[in-house]
Amino acid sequence: MTEGGRLDAVLAAAYPDLSRARVQRLIANEAVLVNGEPARKSTHVEQGAQVAVTLPETRREVTPTGLSLPVLFEDADLLAIDKPAGLLVHDAPAEPGAPSVAAWFIERHPDEAAAFDVERPGIVHRLDKHTSGVLLLAKTPAAQTALSAAFEARETGKQYLALCDGIPQRDRAVIDADIARSHADRRRMAVTGNGREAQTEYEVLAAARERSLLLVKPLTGRTHQIRVHLAAIGAPVAGDELYGRGPGPRHLLHAWRLVFPHPGGGELTVTAPLPADMRAAIDDAGFTPQAAPYAEAVDPTRTEETA
Repeated sequence: MTEGGRLDAVLAAAYPDLSRARVQRLIANEAVLVNGEPARKSTHVEQGAQVAVTLPETRREVTPTGLSLPVLFEDADLLAIDKPAGLLVHDAPAEPGAPSVAAWFIERHPDEAAAFDVERPGIVHRLDKHTSGVLLLAKTPAAQTALSAAFEARETGKQYLALCDGIPQRDRAVIDADIARSHADRRRMAVTGNGREAQTEYEVLAAARERSLLLVKPLTGRTHQIRVHLAAIGAPVAGDELYGRGPGPRHLLHAWRLVFPHPGGGELTVTAPLPADMRAAIDDAGFTPQAAPYAEAVDPTRTEETA
């Protein structure tokens, strides 16, 4: 069956849709036999050895979500949705049984979800519950591994639109400030001198009446990073109950555009149109700029782009 090599590496090459972690669990559970005998992941497999793999059936309980989520792009490897504000990406202990993107994925793609040996099949990255916009899901374990690695290696380009209470002193800058969990309130993150490095680039697209619309590019991926950094420069996201100047229906932060390497090769760009609540709030702010990228961002006919 095989060319020679270490058992887990041989299986990973033979079954590209299985993650290395799942391969190693199969070996540990004696679901892999080499010449009829259980083996260790480090076992050297000679060329021509007989390797048998038993894949246990993955059963997932499908609970109807009632969700119909806008799909911005889909192919055999992945799909990109326009996540609405107020929807969890995956289940949360504080909201047991609440609808989530992960549950919607299992409901919509039961066969693809069954191939994942993880609790949250398809999930590659996350958005906060009240952040809207582009969210990627992988349809195969191999695509999930590739996309997760791209996010980890910072090979993705993330662009957000944020309506803020306050106007930054500089029209364009990079906020470079470490972030860690707050000791005073475990729900919050905070800028600190000994946290994890975090950088956020921003550009002021429009400003009027002590409000501003920012194009924001997080260069790292820390929890609540954009919300914490913008609050730290005196321009918190409007409606942010944790970091802002007053609670609103939701914080007005939208994952507008995502550029990433496609697992099959090349680069893909997906864009999510502004939701109605942000568009209304921007109109109420009285902005009148004409230049891109503001004009492009508020064009409701622009939903996706591939390259």
